[in-house]
Amino acid sequence: MKIGIISYPTQGGSGVVATELAMALARRGHSVHLFSYAHPFRLPRFQRNLILHEVEVSTYPLFKYPPYDLALAARLAEVVEEAGLQILHAHYAVPHATSAWLAKQLVAPRPVRVVTTLHGTDITLVGTDPAYFRVVRFSILQSDRVTAVSQSLRRQTQEEFGIGRDIVVVPNFVDTKRFRDLPESSERRVFAPNGEPILAHASNFRPLKRVGDVLRIFARVRTEMPAKLLLIGQGPDRIFAQRLAKDLGVEADVHFLGEQEFPERLYACADLFLLPSEQESFGLSALEAMSCGVPVIATRVGGLPELIEDGKTGFLFPVGDVEGMAQAALRLLRDPELRHAMARDARRIACEKYDQERVVDLYEELYRELIAGS
Repeated sequence: MKIGIISYPTQGGSGVVATELAMALARRGHSVHLFSYAHPFRLPRFQRNLILHEVEVSTYPLFKYPPYDLALAARLAEVVEEAGLQILHAHYAVPHATSAWLAKQLVAPRPVRVVTTLHGTDITLVGTDPAYFRVVRFSILQSDRVTAVSQSLRRQTQEEFGIGRDIVVVPNFVDTKRFRDLPESSERRVFAPNGEPILAHASNFRPLKRVGDVLRIFARVRTEMPAKLLLIGQGPDRIFAQRLAKDLGVEADVHFLGEQEFPERLYACADLFLLPSEQESFGLSALEAMSCGVPVIATRVGGLPELIEDGKTGFLFPVGDVEGMAQAALRLLRDPELRHAMARDARRIACEKYDQERVVDLYEELYRELIAGS
């Protein structure tokens, strides 16, 4: 098949999943074209069967905000005609689904099918903004197939946008061969030379991720035992987090690691993973940690209860319950038998339900159905 995938290049879940999907499809022999405004975070410099199109936007004094959505649509249409793309798969509705629909009109009557995958804040935050609502709803309705990464996001999309059409749930996935337990990880000794427990968090450091709660949970744990915290990622709340770590008196035990090309090596160091987000439509970082055999302490929001079985692969709490999450962390750190049992279950669930090969099969089947119906 000839497939175009449209994504953001950043470390958020939509960009990571889109890039990993493109690479997996290319390894299976499909001709894949990846569209983004910069080199994607997880994409190596070369992979057979995969071509990256970095969409450039012309800047003129007239434009306060250069029209990326139009430049993207024009580039998509060019490549559809030049390479014979059969599928345009838009990850994140704003503006990718709209640009894909416009490209489809530009190349008509040439048949090309549009798939839109909804990832979360494109629906729960950006999409419901009055400035975007109508065009997002239109783009969803005009897509040939729509998928969502969780049951929760599907329900929310149908309710918020008044959409009766079918939305297929295709979850995010993880390469379980890459993201796995590394019991002899040398990185662990670097971060915890005296064998201290390690807690970890990974995100794009947006306010929704509540990185302040991560630090407050860790500070509460630190009052009871020595421990270290790994903060993986970059974003607008990083400076705030650094200041808060200093104010809480835990600065010396917190490692700010920025964006990481190989996060699995860091997850494998951890004893616990913290994800106290205000909203998570899926929680890809939690899944990656689970695949590395790390129990997750998270909030009971969005798609997280679908991913994390409370009391079996981790613990779930209301948003803002710092004390509850801290007590759960202390319980697991003090009970190695319980922690190891949760780690085994977390790894098993990742392999059985969310392995990359299983989920990529679902996308392949969806593409074939659409092409057959052309």
